[in-house]
Amino acid sequence: MNNRTLISFDWALKHILRDKANFCILEGFLSELLQEDITIIDLLESESNQNHDEEKYNRVDMLVKTGKGERILIEVQNDPEIDYFQRMSYGTAKVISEHLKLGEAYGEIKRVISVNVVYFNLGSGKDYIYRGITSFEGLHHRDLLELSESQQEAFERGRISDFFPEYYLIKLRNFHDVTRDRLDEWIYFLRNSEIRPEFQARGLAEAQQRLQVLKMSPQELATYQGFIKARRIAAGVSEGQYFQGGFDARQELLPLIQKAEADKQKAEADKQKAIEHLQTAMSRLIDSGMPETQARQLLGL
Repeated sequence: MNNRTLISFDWALKHILRDKANFCILEGFLSELLQEDITIIDLLESESNQNHDEEKYNRVDMLVKTGKGERILIEVQNDPEIDYFQRMSYGTAKVISEHLKLGEAYGEIKRVISVNVVYFNLGSGKDYIYRGITSFEGLHHRDLLELSESQQEAFERGRISDFFPEYYLIKLRNFHDVTRDRLDEWIYFLRNSEIRPEFQARGLAEAQQRLQVLKMSPQELATYQGFIKARRIAAGVSEGQYFQGGFDARQELLPLIQKAEADKQKAEADKQKAIEHLQTAMSRLIDSGMPETQARQLLGL
């Protein structure tokens, strides 16, 4: 390990960044991602960020509350999951329902931001950072529905999308270690567990100081190395099952596809024979002296 090798982000999220003294690291990451100053007030409990034994290596969640009262759900996922988008939707729905107190008006619902860091190929896009928001487009005029002035004043929101969950999806496999801005510096760290000396992004200086692998005790280092090894094995097995599952499905469907293609070819051949028979019959009728129009009507052409 070189002197710049740092603890992986998922391990830090589970064991180190939950300490309030280290909130500054997460605040830096979220501030660069959301392009606004984020202050974390507290770490919240939620069903979505419990530590379950079966999720020991492949998934890490954290739910934080910001100075504005917003909830930010941070998820790190290593193993391929074909239904990950559905899980994102479920996670934000649970956060909203769990933190709306009984009797509170719907106007008290705070914005939920879902930040997802995935280490596998998800979807078919080329970018490495995607943002998803909710908007309403007119079916006829193609205009976007906006808030009225009274709604903007009442709720201190500028857009309808501010009432709905906002999603960020970071696909680390699509990042090719080219840093163009301070957010890219964070993406580089998430992908490589390394911070270059020239990086200036908020929170990275603290991460460089507090997430050093070489500062671990022998016992902590052994536990961490076991975690990394188990994560790699689990990810390899899951990815193999993921692609094997797709292969098995194709193998099961192959006979059906082949039968459908054979049926299609037979239908085309039968159709061509029928056309030839009709053409022959019409030629014979015309040769016998029947007008062509009458022959077509007789044959149903």
